Amino acid sequence: MQTDQSNLERTDLSLSGMSCTTCASTIEESLQDVEGVADASVNFATERANVHHDADVDVDTLVSAVDAAGYGVRDELLEDEQEMEDEAELRDMRRRAIRAWIVTSPIVLLMVFMWTPLEVLTGFQIDVAMLVFATIVVFYYGRTTHESAYRGVRNGTFNMDSLISIGTLVAWATGVMVFAMPMENYAGVGAMIMASHKVGTYLEHRAKGRASAAIEGLVSMQAETAAVERDGEEVEVPIDEVEVGDVMIVRPGEKVPVDGTVIDGRSNVDESMVTGESDPVTKEAGDEVIGATVNQAGLLKVRAEKVGDDTFLSQVVDLVEEAQGTKVPIQALTDRVTNYFVPTVLILAALSFVLWVLFPDGMAVIAGLGEASLPWVDLALDPLTLGIFAAVAVLVISCPCALGLATPTALMAGTGKAAENGILFRDGEAIQTMKDLDVVVLDKTGTITEGNHSVTDVVTESSRQPRSDGGSTVADESAAEFDERDIVRLAASAERGSEHPIGQAIIDYAEERDIELAEPDEFDSVPGKGITATIDGQTVSVGNTTFFEEVGIPLAFEAELNALEEEGKTTVLVGVEDEVVGVVSTADTIKEESYDAIQELHDRGLETWMITGDNERTARAIADEVDIDPDRVMAGVLPEDKIDKVRELQDAGYEVAMVGDGINDAPALKQANVGVAIGTGTDIAIQSSDVSLVRGSLDALVNSFTLSERIFSKIKQNLFWAFVYNTVAIPIAFFGLLHPVIAVVAMFTSSLSVITNSARLRNLEL
Repeated sequence: MQTDQSNLERTDLSLSGMSCTTCASTIEESLQDVEGVADASVNFATERANVHHDADVDVDTLVSAVDAAGYGVRDELLEDEQEMEDEAELRDMRRRAIRAWIVTSPIVLLMVFMWTPLEVLTGFQIDVAMLVFATIVVFYYGRTTHESAYRGVRNGTFNMDSLISIGTLVAWATGVMVFAMPMENYAGVGAMIMASHKVGTYLEHRAKGRASAAIEGLVSMQAETAAVERDGEEVEVPIDEVEVGDVMIVRPGEKVPVDGTVIDGRSNVDESMVTGESDPVTKEAGDEVIGATVNQAGLLKVRAEKVGDDTFLSQVVDLVEEAQGTKVPIQALTDRVTNYFVPTVLILAALSFVLWVLFPDGMAVIAGLGEASLPWVDLALDPLTLGIFAAVAVLVISCPCALGLATPTALMAGTGKAAENGILFRDGEAIQTMKDLDVVVLDKTGTITEGNHSVTDVVTESSRQPRSDGGSTVADESAAEFDERDIVRLAASAERGSEHPIGQAIIDYAEERDIELAEPDEFDSVPGKGITATIDGQTVSVGNTTFFEEVGIPLAFEAELNALEEEGKTTVLVGVEDEVVGVVSTADTIKEESYDAIQELHDRGLETWMITGDNERTARAIADEVDIDPDRVMAGVLPEDKIDKVRELQDAGYEVAMVGDGINDAPALKQANVGVAIGTGTDIAIQSSDVSLVRGSLDALVNSFTLSERIFSKIKQNLFWAFVYNTVAIPIAFFGLLHPVIAVVAMFTSSLSVITNSARLRNLEL
């Protein structure tokens, strides 16, 4: 499902000057026009641009493209500080909003004089005072709005600020026209619209900043300093000065500074901030620890393995930012709507004005419905005044921002919540696709089971149960010369060149029994089948029945093989030269939560399939324990063939999720509609999947489905209300039933409601 961008570099830019999604589209187009840029995605909610480009495209070129579009790039992100919100800018917006309303407050008082019989000031004096105050608010405090509108016009587009700018300028113009012709003075209304716009913009930016708090929270988890051993002494250094190989001292209650390996000590470590798992994990010498996790009890000495951008936490932050910068497929609809939204609103505002001027009686039929209950509806006014009033209301009530914020704010809150629970979504497309899945294919080893094999049985000729017919399945009676220690020694020595978990289990079994191993002289392996090695001058083969058939060694111990496999154990034959001399079986423990998690997947209407390289009998025994239909077991599948099995299900019309370790299963994960990598801590292969489960348990998979459903539900709710708001509000304004000041307040209320609704995802209990 993922686009191959392995040969491309990615640059993130923090943007300034955007007022709505139209601005985001303008920047996107400008970046995509740069030669060497493969893809650019601009997120209005996070004010970020994610650009994938060739290596020869530098940052300055991208910044120039943003500048050419009329917008800015914040310097701090280019310096990799990754500030999600420019606090100074936010404080400046708040200050301007307050001052704008301070200057507007006399206008409110002047309006009171106009509506009361008190003759404190003459009409002329009121008009002059109102124009003076309105001029300050509209042109001084509103200059950034007009500048943004001008940039849009210069680039051939109209944005949200265009509507506010035109609306306030038209309203202000009536304050001048009132001295030349009989009409209402709406200059004060223009000032109130601009002041309300400033307050709304400030609240919207603050709410967006809070919606992105998940990333800030992840970043803040990291320790600021580390105690390291330097030249035999303990010194405290800033976190960015820790180097690979440094020995860090982590006391109880302190955070592990960076990813590393415990070299001394034993303690319980709280990994909940990374994995979402509340139970602490015991760590001792040889165990990996993740940076930002908290040491609870004993003192640990940890050797630093990954620092800076290579740490697991940095990768998580990077992935969450990338996911928040992507778009959900449903967003294509809103993008198309918002591209035409502002021009359509301008046409509607002009049409409303024309109809009021040319056909006032017809428009008054509808407007008259509200005259008795709405104090601002006064049909006694002249048609020109009524036309201006309605046109301004149409301009400022329209809200493309709510449409533009509907999807990204839900993604921001949802992906942040997911990261807190050890679930990492790579992009928005995976979130939408998950809700439409039909089948979940689960790799057995490491997904359903722990992936930690241990030897359970060693069968030799002397330990075999006699067959009822008195016969023998051994190719040569010389097999009786090998006892259990001999077979374990030969198999473990041969497996020293292998990285397979079964091989490691046999080696561990030999070491636990103090069996001295030999170094193989020659070694060859057939992935998913078996190995051959030369031990003490003899050719030793270890593998499954298929492997032995392919190398031409007659099978033996078949009854024992069948019995062990029926118990769900994985078996390998051990051969010396051209005869089978024994059987070694291993068992892999089923994860505690696998059964319940698979039941929950079934309750959601999902089919579960199991895929494994194990033989049919062992696979079916494991499937039976976790309630997977035996007919949905794909056994004896080599790693390179798993992609074909996924493709077969897709060809049958299924939408498929593949869940595996992300390493051996990487091709299958990429083929699936949604690839899910499951692992433990830093072992997980984040780059190979659409979704990564850090905790390594299937209940996290269930939670990922829950989050996908809730995030997409929020997106649909946001889009519904944004569409309904504009569909209802614009016609009301069109017929002069809505006061412009109320309109601008309603407009920003709709944006804030979308942001607030999305932020509720942060309180979701999983």
